[in-house]
Amino acid sequence: MASQIVERTQEENGALVLFSGGQDSTVCLGWALSRYPRVETVGFDYGQRHGVELECRKRVRAEIGRRLPAWGGRLGPDHMIDITSFGAIGATALTSEAEIEMLSSGLPSTFVPGRNLVFFVYAAALGYRRGLSTLVGGMCETDYSGYPDCRDATLKALQEAIRLGTEIPFAIETPLMWRTKAETWSLAQELGGDDFVALIVEETHTCYRGERGIRHDWGYGCGTCPACELRAKGYAAWRASAVERKSAR
Repeated sequence: MASQIVERTQEENGALVLFSGGQDSTVCLGWALSRYPRVETVGFDYGQRHGVELECRKRVRAEIGRRLPAWGGRLGPDHMIDITSFGAIGATALTSEAEIEMLSSGLPSTFVPGRNLVFFVYAAALGYRRGLSTLVGGMCETDYSGYPDCRDATLKALQEAIRLGTEIPFAIETPLMWRTKAETWSLAQELGGDDFVALIVEETHTCYRGERGIRHDWGYGCGTCPACELRAKGYAAWRASAVERKSAR
């Protein structure tokens, strides 16, 4: 992790993106790069069974610089934080080989309690040091698995807690919160065109099982876990709406 301390100014002109290497966080990275002159990324190793996403992060950042040079010039340092001890506490299907299934609580066994809360607290501590008070995350409660720490009300409350605990006016931005997965694909197209969409298909990782050997039209994955199903459904809906718009012209 970079050790340089950036002096805080009255007006912040940068953002720190919670960047996993998945579709949603990559779209959020593009969203931030289209708005802020300085964007840094932070990732978390929490012992996730789909640890392949940590390698995808590097490729996505490299491909942004190659395919979208206007964004590449704004893309600053990446920071990786090891919180494997936190991931071990939950022993969920996302941090072990447990079966991916729905639990009696109504939540999938992939739910890691408090994961996003921890992510933002660490990100705020890093942002404090780096002079970045805008924190961007890909959380969504439109097409999602029901995780309570993805909900808008949760993140608004967390934002206030972080502001009180740091005396810095941190802002948590969630540009996908009210978008369907189809609308997320559409946003990617609007932000970076075909190059950005192709980058997301080829380089990002969503599959909870860490499958990178099976290629679908929407990208790589097992095709059956909740994350793959949401991504595939959104891609199909987006492509269908694009065809409808084209034929209506």
